Amino acid sequence: MSKDRVNRIISRMHEENLDSILVLEPQNISYVTGFNPSSFSILILKDEPILFTSKLDIDDASKVSMVQVEPFESLKDIKEKLGGNVGIEGSMTVKTYKKLSNNFKTQITDIIEKSRMIKSGDEVKNIESALKIAESSILELEFSGTENDIAAQLEYNMRVKGSTKPSFDTIVASGQRSSIPHATVTSKPVESPIVIDWGAVYNNYCSDTTRTVIETDEQEEIFDIVVEAHDEALKAIKPGVLTADVDKAARDVITEHGYGDSYIHSTGHGVGVEIHEGPNLSIKSKETLEKNMVVTVEPGIYLEGNFGVRFEDMVLVKSRGKVLNRMKKKLTF
Repeated sequence: MSKDRVNRIISRMHEENLDSILVLEPQNISYVTGFNPSSFSILILKDEPILFTSKLDIDDASKVSMVQVEPFESLKDIKEKLGGNVGIEGSMTVKTYKKLSNNFKTQITDIIEKSRMIKSGDEVKNIESALKIAESSILELEFSGTENDIAAQLEYNMRVKGSTKPSFDTIVASGQRSSIPHATVTSKPVESPIVIDWGAVYNNYCSDTTRTVIETDEQEEIFDIVVEAHDEALKAIKPGVLTADVDKAARDVITEHGYGDSYIHSTGHGVGVEIHEGPNLSIKSKETLEKNMVVTVEPGIYLEGNFGVRFEDMVLVKSRGKVLNRMKKKLTF
């Protein structure tokens, strides 16, 4: 973490004619200051930024924050330090806005979110470390018992290997339930195929991977189509390419094989301090890939009432797409 990041964001703030930015999202606070709040915190970004945090966090924040830290006492103190044109996050609730509003102008800004899309070398290393933890953890699994058994064992493995928590609720969906993209785990015994979507967190950075364990010839046929779609999307990734075109590359393959209606989500998303952040690899997206973005590529085919297959890698945008995953495409147990 470097003060250069803080200065860069403040410079962009001035370019948008903002006098300050009011930051409440914990992930944005963590990204800017290097401190990950465990309780209520407010960051005021201005020429001399201040992080207000609860007394529960004050000691930890003072040790690691890149900006000045003060104890949070009241919202009145916050309002007194704001003036002019104030940027606010799009996620701020109306209730919070009313509590914080005062005699200043506000406008929604996504300066921090846009900055988060471009990863530094250290951020990429943290993502790679999270990915290494996640991949080594699944390779030690025995695929027996219930979906819940497998998810619990995978999350345990990640924790003992250095993950602070799962980057999201682990998905283990087997048999007919594999056709539900975001299925929650159940106590049912696993059966083929098994879709596993999981991730670790290292130094506040997330990983996100999906593999499908297959068994029958029919599942193999669908698996091969999904992997082909993944590989075509990967070929499309490079700086300057519309994210919608990456989605199209994957979607065209699946459509050509007759399963277009069974591909029911976008092709990927950015990953960083949050599991889902910009850019979005969607057919409706207007965003453009830039060097050092980290995105997922995760096409899938879901045959309702039968089974589903998804395959997901994490990809670093360089002169072309660089797959960060090191494990094989096909898991065998």
